[in-house]
Amino acid sequence: MTQSTSKLSEALAALPSLAREIGVDAAQREIRRELPFAAFDAFRRSGLAALRIPVERGGLGGSLEDAIHVVTTLAAHESNVAHALRVHFDMVESLRLAPHTPFHDRQIGRIVEGALFSGASGEPGTARAGEIETVLRREGDHFRVTGKKYYTTGTAYADFVRTNLVNEEGKGVTAIIPLRSEGLEVLDDWDGMGQRMTASGSTVFDNVRVEANEVVEKGYGSLIGRHGGAYRQLHLVAVAAGIVRNIVADARAYVTAHGRPVLHSAAPSAREDVFIQQVVGELSALSHTIDVLVRDNARTLGVSSDAILRADPAADELVLQSALATARTQIVVGRLALQAGERLFDAGGASATSRKHNFDRHWRNVRTIFSHNPLSHKARVIGDYVLNDVKTHLIEGRTF
Repeated sequence: MTQSTSKLSEALAALPSLAREIGVDAAQREIRRELPFAAFDAFRRSGLAALRIPVERGGLGGSLEDAIHVVTTLAAHESNVAHALRVHFDMVESLRLAPHTPFHDRQIGRIVEGALFSGASGEPGTARAGEIETVLRREGDHFRVTGKKYYTTGTAYADFVRTNLVNEEGKGVTAIIPLRSEGLEVLDDWDGMGQRMTASGSTVFDNVRVEANEVVEKGYGSLIGRHGGAYRQLHLVAVAAGIVRNIVADARAYVTAHGRPVLHSAAPSAREDVFIQQVVGELSALSHTIDVLVRDNARTLGVSSDAILRADPAADELVLQSALATARTQIVVGRLALQAGERLFDAGGASATSRKHNFDRHWRNVRTIFSHNPLSHKARVIGDYVLNDVKTHLIEGRTF
């Protein structure tokens, strides 16, 4: 085993322990609305932030399947943490595929040193979701930005924020801004019913200085951009997969510690009650099915990612198939995960609805995750492709 392989193996071997550490008191922490800053410090120390960075550039050289495994494992103990790392994982993936430039090399260096990235793209008050109106204005040899972003998931926990803006000519650009910058403020004003601790609220820029060498043009249409669109979607599905694992764990813990046989059961204990056994068995089957779908999807995306990296002529078609696979996976996993979130309560009856257990967080979290992009729209796009070979949305690189 080489030294680089050993480092990757060690980091992945330590993952279960890291996930358990991050998950301690997670359900009660949500009730208290206590942001899990310590969890991100632990993640920094793990070295997994540089999982997909090639070994020759200082990273662990892990596969895309490894990365999704990390997300799902963390989410099985604390879905907020796994979700809040979404832009960081996306940033790492795009840097892995990007050409060597001073801009890209600088960001990779930061990640290898342990820095975490987050995102600030969406804006409140625009006519349509995804529209960008915040302008990056030139000021001598640098820029300034003033504006407010929302859905800035994970920014409170990060070291740098990747923010999408428009320049003075109206063209899309991406800027990297340190969180410590003067005039930058992160607000804990996310009021969604689920994923409450992802720090998905506002980031405010008040005449914040942006260095000229930290700005690049934004483009969704490239193969890298299209691959990134599917990868970001799969990250959300992987978080949901972790949540369903957590549902199974909570069902088992509740039945063994608090459960009682149902009224008409002759069983001496809840764990021996055939009705409760059936519920837990169904939950386990749902989790298994979701895990299989997510792993298969990750392998598909891994193939298309590697094809982009080596400039394979088949990369365009592989990226298209990855987008299709991810959309199909989302549709099925969305339904199964929501079913699991509801079915959990059949393992415990009315007592399982007690606020002290906070079991409703699972359904709320899954419902919030699958509200990001309407599954009905994805189903229609897939159907249009199957029936009419229409690829419009599949190749735009945003939600597919």
